[in-house]
Amino acid sequence: MLPDAPHIVVQPFELHLGPLTLTGFGLAMLLAFLVAQYMGQVELERRGHDAEIMGDVLVGAVIGGLLGAKIYYAILYHDPRALLHTSGFVFWGGLMGGIVATAGVIRWRGQPFTRISDVVAPGLAAAYSVGRTGCWAVGDDYGRPWDSRWAVAFPNGYPASTVQNLTEQFGVKGLEGRNALEVIAVHPTQLYEVAMGALMFWILWKLRDHKHAEGWLFGLYCVFAGTERFIVEFFRAKDDRFVGPLTMAQTIALLFAAGGIVWMQMRRNVGPGKPGIHASV
Repeated sequence: MLPDAPHIVVQPFELHLGPLTLTGFGLAMLLAFLVAQYMGQVELERRGHDAEIMGDVLVGAVIGGLLGAKIYYAILYHDPRALLHTSGFVFWGGLMGGIVATAGVIRWRGQPFTRISDVVAPGLAAAYSVGRTGCWAVGDDYGRPWDSRWAVAFPNGYPASTVQNLTEQFGVKGLEGRNALEVIAVHPTQLYEVAMGALMFWILWKLRDHKHAEGWLFGLYCVFAGTERFIVEFFRAKDDRFVGPLTMAQTIALLFAAGGIVWMQMRRNVGPGKPGIHASV
């Protein structure tokens, strides 16, 4: 049983504009997509390339990302009805769906995927950090119970951080004998992800003038994204062990990071068919 301790209580953020209600998650997602698109456009122009394609890339990212996140969630939780709910999005599904959709758009527009992926890598990290503030704002994707003054309770989260939800939906142990409706304080994993996303962005932004072939920076993003997700899974409220002590998300994270390392090696040197990041004069 966890001892009682002072903690922070967070209520869902909602903005009411007449009959329209905007949630913190919706606003954060909108801002995240716009941040990624803007940063990619600015960087593409700075490197001497036409940035007009970024509008189409944004559309592909929005459609592919949201569909991928919902489909992955429905498959992971064996719940096809989740496709019709406003909640229930999974990061890996969204990222993979977004990559597939934008790759299709880029190919349709006759541009190299390596070029576009390289310029959007810092923006993806920034968008991730911004997007996770939305999870915090609605009380979604939180962590395991935590006995600390910095722990956070989500009495009206998605779902609420109650004993019943933590035990039944996430398989959390150690809450036996407590009132099923008691609200439990947990790790604010959303803020951990905001911080790590910001750190990823800072490093990628510092390296945006790298001397490797186009696409190398996207490989580094994949390594960072996989590493970040692997770490945060140790604190999240879930119990979907897949390989030994590793969760499904951690297994995918390791594969994603490994793929990023391979991609970086493939784009390590400029050469025939592997141009540098700046347009030829």
